[in-house]
Amino acid sequence: MPAFGDPNARVLVLGLAPAAHGANRTGRMFTGDRSGDWLYRALYQTGFASKPSSVSRDDGLTLRDVYITASARCAPPDNKPTIEELRNCRPYLETEMGLLRNVRVVVALGKIAFDQYLSMLKDRGVIASRAAFSFGHNRLFRTAEGQPALLSSYHPSQQNTSTGKLTERMLRDVFETAREVMAGEKVKRQKGNGKS
Repeated sequence: MPAFGDPNARVLVLGLAPAAHGANRTGRMFTGDRSGDWLYRALYQTGFASKPSSVSRDDGLTLRDVYITASARCAPPDNKPTIEELRNCRPYLETEMGLLRNVRVVVALGKIAFDQYLSMLKDRGVIASRAAFSFGHNRLFRTAEGQPALLSSYHPSQQNTSTGKLTERMLRDVFETAREVMAGEKVKRQKGNGKS
């Protein structure tokens, strides 16, 4: 599944994997499923998307300053990619990170995406340890000088949204924080264990 968005983006959204009945069916990341409904609505409300919904590759939706990719590129069984699948797909993410030269903040949707990104940084020698990074919602972390900030978020999965673990306001807050970081503003509130 190809990534989608603005090649000059300052915000990279890293998801888990294409959903079997969403992106895998429509051919575009976070398109045609409930997770995508939540994500694109939040992106629209924070000025990153031209429309509040994404239903097909031909719906005219455009993204501004955001690029969306995933840790795994194929729809995994039961939406749970294996370690081997994630390892096999990681070169795509590494290549994208090399090409996306303007990224100032990486928004990791869910713990798997968060862990994959940190694992990549550790293997590259950008961070010495993952111990200082504790996943939580709307937590902002500075990884290293000259590297994008890392912003963690609960994934907009149906499991999280239907139980109230993630609300629309909570997801919108993440992208408001991303916009502040992208613009180089000092984030006014502390985010979990991260530094503002």
